[in-house]
Amino acid sequence: MSEQYEYVPHRLLRHRVRDIASGVEGELMAVVNENVSESGVEHWKELAYIRNASGREFTTAVANVVPT
Repeated sequence: MSEQYEYVPHRLLRHRVRDIASGVEGELMAVVNENVSESGVEHWKELAYIRNASGREFTTAVANVVPT
């Protein structure tokens, strides 16, 4: 099995964004192509890491990220 994650460039890195799934706003800290495999079958997913106003980071699908 290959690496568990790899960083992906994104035009909104370090910019204010909103997660359309939750409505939470924050700063886009990273986009990661992450291996979320189960049962030995490789499955990769691009996740956005957003830091909200309290300083906590959460993940969402990259497709859910829009600029504010």
